[in-house]
Amino acid sequence: MDAVNDAVVWFNDYYSYVLIVLLVGAGLYYGWRTRLVQIRLIPEMLRAVVERPGAGDEGTKPISAFRAFSISAASRVGTGNVAGVAVAISVGGPGAVFWMWVLAIIGGATAFVESTLGQLYKVRDGGEYRGGPAYYLSRGIGDKRLGAVMAAIFAVAITFTYGAVFNAVQSNSITHAVNNAVDQDLSWLPAAIGIVLAVLAGLVIFGGVQRISGVSQIIVPVMALGYVGLAAVIFFTNLDQVPGVIGDIVASAFGVREVAGAGIWAAMTQGMRRGLFSNEAGMGSTPNAAATAAVSHPVKQGLVQTLGVYFDTLVVCSATAVIILLSQPVFGTGFEGVELTQNALQHQIGSIAAPALAVILFFLAFSSIVGNYYYGETNIAFLTSSTAVRTVFRVIVLGMVFFGAVAQVDLVWNLADLASSVMATVNIIGLLLIGGTAMLLLRHYLAQKRMGLEPVFHRDDLPGLTGVECWDDTDPETVRTPAPGLGTP
Repeated sequence: MDAVNDAVVWFNDYYSYVLIVLLVGAGLYYGWRTRLVQIRLIPEMLRAVVERPGAGDEGTKPISAFRAFSISAASRVGTGNVAGVAVAISVGGPGAVFWMWVLAIIGGATAFVESTLGQLYKVRDGGEYRGGPAYYLSRGIGDKRLGAVMAAIFAVAITFTYGAVFNAVQSNSITHAVNNAVDQDLSWLPAAIGIVLAVLAGLVIFGGVQRISGVSQIIVPVMALGYVGLAAVIFFTNLDQVPGVIGDIVASAFGVREVAGAGIWAAMTQGMRRGLFSNEAGMGSTPNAAATAAVSHPVKQGLVQTLGVYFDTLVVCSATAVIILLSQPVFGTGFEGVELTQNALQHQIGSIAAPALAVILFFLAFSSIVGNYYYGETNIAFLTSSTAVRTVFRVIVLGMVFFGAVAQVDLVWNLADLASSVMATVNIIGLLLIGGTAMLLLRHYLAQKRMGLEPVFHRDDLPGLTGVECWDDTDPETVRTPAPGLGTP
């Protein structure tokens, strides 16, 4: 087993650089193609995220833009924002934070493209919608055989990675945080945490996407803003040290000052790796959440999910960086991950820090569990319509939640890294094949904005568009008579 783990780690270490090139390259390419849509349309993002959907058919309640944002944020905002950032800083020094910021801005363009396509190629699921890369790969790629193969590979990879393994990692991180907070060797505690998590997760995931989105839209904003608020208090009580911390971040980022033995290469690679896997831009995960929303134009969810990248990295990850760096940590002392963040908090606010962070991390990780589960479920639905398979998958997810709380998950985590690399590679290749459609949709959206209209899309607006099931003038949000001159953006 050790040999298998070593082989997987070796592959991940080398392929991670290839993945960085793919994801960064895609971000730069789509930033250029969209003329920096991720920056120039920030006001539109803020408007789109609070837009309410119309009334659903037969009394159903459509998923709003904010609820879809909450599902994706639930998956994004978790232990990676607390433990992952701490690892990046401990290995790559303060400069890793700078490169996380840069990658969030670059990746915003890819997030826009993939979530716009996720909305365009969504399908009806009763009174709701579902979709994601498996759907736009199979429906959007001209070579249907190629599209079907890529879609199947992606669906299996994301189901394994998010639906099962990442949930084990989340529950494992909760156990470590609680153990650090209790500061006692209680042999029964991991199993108790695993049972509680599995029961709570079961109550949510068996309720479907409505309950998942409902829980997410409460937990994620409250806990994330509470955590950011705690960081803000630390920021303002140490305001005199802030210029020095910013100076350390910038100097370490460019190798001017090495911290923790980390030069520019360590800072850059750690910041990029942790940033990309934290905000998930280009990974193909968030389009699954984007597809659930009832909106009048696919571009609106592209913009909302770009905002999600910024919320994850520029806000929540930065909060962790503030907490750690303002505590003037001594690197190389053996503390990293959650422990480093807990010790930094304790330095600032005293002994209450470890329990407080454990509570925050519990809820953030729990929301990640239900968000990750939904990504797996929607791809299970792509592979098969069997309700029995869906039920078995739910049981497996709950089993992995319990397993993660009581077991060491190094091999499983490394396998998840491998599967997520496959998932991201397939998604990026697919985007390069069909991403031009997102450019047309953006032009269509902006043309209506310039005319003073509320942007509405109908699939007949783009002649030659195939594989689109929705956007046919039957959804409440899309009922309109196309305005003259908007047929061909």
